[in-house]
Amino acid sequence: MSENAANNNNIFMEKNQICKEAIVSELQKKKVHLFYCLECEELARNIAAESDHITLQSINWRSFADGFPNLFINNAHQIRGQHVAFLASFSSPAVIFEQISVIYLLPRLFVASFTLVLPFFPTGSFERMEEEGDVATAFTMARIVSNIPISRGGPTSVVIYDIHALQERFYFADQVLPLFETGIPLLTKRLQQIPETEKIIVAFPDDGAWKRFHKLLDQYPTVVCTKVREGDKRIVRLKEGNPAGCHVVIVDDLVQSGGTLIECQKVLAAHGAAKVSAYVTHGVFPNSSWERFTHKNNGVEEAFAYFWITDSCPQTVKAIGNKAPFEVLSLAGSIADALQI
Repeated sequence: MSENAANNNNIFMEKNQICKEAIVSELQKKKVHLFYCLECEELARNIAAESDHITLQSINWRSFADGFPNLFINNAHQIRGQHVAFLASFSSPAVIFEQISVIYLLPRLFVASFTLVLPFFPTGSFERMEEEGDVATAFTMARIVSNIPISRGGPTSVVIYDIHALQERFYFADQVLPLFETGIPLLTKRLQQIPETEKIIVAFPDDGAWKRFHKLLDQYPTVVCTKVREGDKRIVRLKEGNPAGCHVVIVDDLVQSGGTLIECQKVLAAHGAAKVSAYVTHGVFPNSSWERFTHKNNGVEEAFAYFWITDSCPQTVKAIGNKAPFEVLSLAGSIADALQI
């Protein structure tokens, strides 16, 4: 056999082995039956579109005359021995009880395994006591989740994205297995689409955000802001770094009213930033506070070139639509991958 023929044969064998491994890997993927709350229907459909191994299932979300839930899980017999997941959105206390009722029942339907996907852990910023009498509701929520019954396959897996404080992983009991994921890869992928002529710098609005995310974004220069108290006010100042002439992207885990982001943007602009954008995994925006950031004529917030959020808070995504400067980076692909772990 000639040397060229031998090389071609080796190449063929390598490609054939790669194809075999890919086929085996695909066959080893588990088929997951995904239930979801009403708020998450669009995200659930996007997740199912990411994988042929994910099948959507439905629940009849009804209420009795007194307002309490009247729920029915469809195809309950068909999911016996199957891998099951539930996509939740605890957007308000009013919807938590009906979802918890379903979450507590699904593992008891003789399923092979159960996974709770809770993209946004809503009480995460209330994780500590500063004085006697404070109620750390993050701990309460973690205890509720920790009491999900064990399925035939063992403890429930709980998928959460960018929880506010990493120490909250220790709030969960051993009956569940928390899996903490991040939306930062979605941001880095989006930043690669920004023209190279724009020098990207990542800014953190406080030390907490820096501790949480800087290792995930170490390929970019950084700027760190800080909050200092002056009388009864908390003022945002530049702590370190130089944003002059750069496209600065402020990164944090969540936004509520947006006041800190706006003050941080003003500080960065005052120090010469050419552009300022923002990324948060969870766009909570109570009381439609996102409206402060929409591009209006002569609006100061037009200084935000882009505002990236994920679809972890479905009600926000529905409200903002395609209004500039907002862009939604979907967690669907990441969740589909997490369901295979």
